[in-house]
Amino acid sequence: MSTRIANAVITPWLAAGILLLTACAGVPFDHPKSASQYLPADNSTRVGEIAETWVSTHGDHSGFIGLPDGIQALGARLKMMEAAERGIDAQYFIIKKDRAGALFAGKLLSAADRGVRVRLLVDDIFTPGTDQAFTLLNSHPNIEVRLFNPVSRQSFKYWGFLADFSRANRRMHNKSFTVDNGMTIVGGRNIGEEYFELNQDVKFDDYEVLAIGPVVSEVSAGFDEFWNSELSVPMDAFGVKVDPQKLDEWRDYIRRETEESDSGIYAQAVNSSFITDVQERRITPVVADATLVTDHPDKLLAEVGDNEQATLALEIGRRFREAEREIIIITPYFIPLEEGAQLIESLLQRGVQVIIITNSMASTNHLPVHSAYTRYRKRLLHAGAEIYEIRALSVGDENAWGHSPELVTLHSKATVIDRETIFIGSLNFDPRSILINTEMGLFIESPEVGEAFTQAIREGMSTVTYRVEVDENDRLQWIYQHDDIHETFDKEPLTSWWRRTQSVFYRLLPESQL
Repeated sequence: MSTRIANAVITPWLAAGILLLTACAGVPFDHPKSASQYLPADNSTRVGEIAETWVSTHGDHSGFIGLPDGIQALGARLKMMEAAERGIDAQYFIIKKDRAGALFAGKLLSAADRGVRVRLLVDDIFTPGTDQAFTLLNSHPNIEVRLFNPVSRQSFKYWGFLADFSRANRRMHNKSFTVDNGMTIVGGRNIGEEYFELNQDVKFDDYEVLAIGPVVSEVSAGFDEFWNSELSVPMDAFGVKVDPQKLDEWRDYIRRETEESDSGIYAQAVNSSFITDVQERRITPVVADATLVTDHPDKLLAEVGDNEQATLALEIGRRFREAEREIIIITPYFIPLEEGAQLIESLLQRGVQVIIITNSMASTNHLPVHSAYTRYRKRLLHAGAEIYEIRALSVGDENAWGHSPELVTLHSKATVIDRETIFIGSLNFDPRSILINTEMGLFIESPEVGEAFTQAIREGMSTVTYRVEVDENDRLQWIYQHDDIHETFDKEPLTSWWRRTQSVFYRLLPESQL
């Protein structure tokens, strides 16, 4: 082989090897940072006074307001930011570089301008193209931004992901938003247009709760664990150069959006009837006991499958085993694995009704996950489980929560056990949530709330789902029956042959990574 040919062959591989090595070595986990803790509620602030009044009236019980509607959930956050006087702690898996993300971050900036301490913690993988924006925010003296378990910036970002896959594959999926340690929002939403139902092409049907009372301090303490973790890296560690004067452009954008626009997304969010009803106390929190359960950030440092670190999954499993009557699981992604399938079968064998509500092939945004789920569908139906899949909606239809887009993807993560315990959080029933990522959620204990929540789910199912059944020839059927509409399908409803073909090929993927 000539020297020229040898170099032509070796050089690309050598370059790739150097990129991989620099990716492994280039994450600044040792960058100096200061530990900090949440600021206790102060009754001299508006939120602190509300929180103190709640505790003096309700003691150890917390209060909850459901946030099923995206624009209402955005409005709740904006109003909370406007009320903030001491501290805002925000922890998210994704913050998108779109109108919702710009408005959310801009209102954090407005709060910081008033002297509010802002701590923003974001997972690094699915928030692309935001280093400049986060660094610009971080340049404000009252704002600190940290990235969780980041990948190297010394080469192309996703080279870093592939080069250090075993570490970079482990992600923080937690989601919480807390103001003045007096109010918090916990659930499944990320920050982006589709999560707040602003994107007309893709809308996620999601659910969160706004909470007040003692459980807020539990959320704040959980935030601190991640904020002070060794995997949490300050934004200034990455050496991104910005001009702090450009913050004024952001301020101008927020000023235009909030003061000059009667039809923008800010006006839509804060002028909703829901926000008015909450402010005028026509909607009040339901009272219940609640417990926050969160995985520890060290889960990402342990071996995948180390069950001792899967705190939230273990707790859900324990509560499932104690169920006596009924379990309703609402999850966008359902891959129970062998252990989960056996658990469900054991519940069914002793008379516990198990209802699973998940995405159909037409409504899912992750076809590989749906493909893995299909391996368990017949098995669980034969065991006696009830399975419902989200119906792809057409223009003019409405689902149980009043949405009427062309297509809705289920993104809610909720579970009801014996109509007494409601789980709301970030956890999906799939291997990635259970084994790979960190998750969090609230267990709300109330027979009254559990009964009402269950009835709302059952009433809505006929509108928005197909019931999946096995016919006398052991073939799957999808049945939709609501009012005068009755439809029966013998293949995945409203899907093309190409999508169904893709699904077959995706079954070759290892489900442990889904």
